[in-house]
Amino acid sequence: MSHLPYGRQTIDDEDIAAVVAALRAPLLTCGPLVTRFEAALAGWLGARQATVCSSGTAALHLAYAALGIGAGDEIITTPITFSATAAAAYYVGATVRIADVEPRTGNLTPASVEPLINRRTRAIVPVHLGGLPADMAELSALAHRHGLRIIEDACHALGASYRGLRIGAGASDAIVFSFHPVKHITTGEGGAVITHDPDVQRRIERLRQHGIERDPARLDAPAGPWAYEVQELGWNYRLSDLACALGVAQLARLDSFLAARRRLAAHYRAELVRAFGAGAGVTPPAELHDRESAYHLFAVAIDFERFDTTRARVMAALSAAGIATQVHYIPLLYHPLHARRCPDEIGRARPGATRYYAQTLSLPLYPALTAADVTRVVGELHRALGGSP
Repeated sequence: MSHLPYGRQTIDDEDIAAVVAALRAPLLTCGPLVTRFEAALAGWLGARQATVCSSGTAALHLAYAALGIGAGDEIITTPITFSATAAAAYYVGATVRIADVEPRTGNLTPASVEPLINRRTRAIVPVHLGGLPADMAELSALAHRHGLRIIEDACHALGASYRGLRIGAGASDAIVFSFHPVKHITTGEGGAVITHDPDVQRRIERLRQHGIERDPARLDAPAGPWAYEVQELGWNYRLSDLACALGVAQLARLDSFLAARRRLAAHYRAELVRAFGAGAGVTPPAELHDRESAYHLFAVAIDFERFDTTRARVMAALSAAGIATQVHYIPLLYHPLHARRCPDEIGRARPGATRYYAQTLSLPLYPALTAADVTRVVGELHRALGGSP
């Protein structure tokens, strides 16, 4: 039996040809494929503009910095996320407050955010975990009442929608995407920031390239056609033309990738009911009437105690059968870095996160997976759990 990773890129001959063509072009970076990819991505999302960069982490850093979040400021985010959501706030000198999640979805709950808001709070940062959008209407209303920014960590959610609108086309101050190989499309590594404020976008573009300004109308002392100024401390967060060539080719197939993920998710649901019955200790990801998941992950909730086993044993059994699984995520405060950085956050009860983390397990999901693969995964999971309790 072939090995099934929990996630992987889908590359075909058109992708390879696009990168080869870019290799033969005059410019390998800072060339026309960057703006082409940005325009195509913005058009697909229904956004005004996209700014691409070297990773999802870089995109978060750029968003925080461009929105003026810095030393002495606080952001509020979820405990169930990858380290970068919080780490990028540390990069700009901000402090992170950690709210709680809804145990069924793992997404940030507005009720847990509001008590953490104080005079230092600058932004709420929801994460669309696994591709299912958070409750943006409530979170946005909360931010509006308190004069706060909303920065959506949508690194799992390219192609997701909330109340009929694609994530990335909404009114948040910034929306951040990732193009890591396990995501919906890949540029090898890469990311993007969407913002609807042209001044914020311009600052993101400047910070992405060392803080350099080239527009003669914006220079302090224009000297000639060669002139540019380093106006603030920025970073080398550019995305190359090679990466953008791959991104353009991948974006052309995003609709088919999303359709495959949703089709496989539906097959998983049917196989889980067949194997375990409804409500028998293995629960598929939530589906909500007002939003559509992009299914970056297919994370099931397993009542391991009910099956008289542990997650570690189940993962080991699946690995022995050639099936890789993963846990998304170890809560932030379980990591030494975040515990040191957020000492005041330790000890506060987060029952939603505790429950979510105790039961979650991500099963393989990527467009090249087949229905037969899904049936195999569920069958091996059934064996690993010893059958229905």
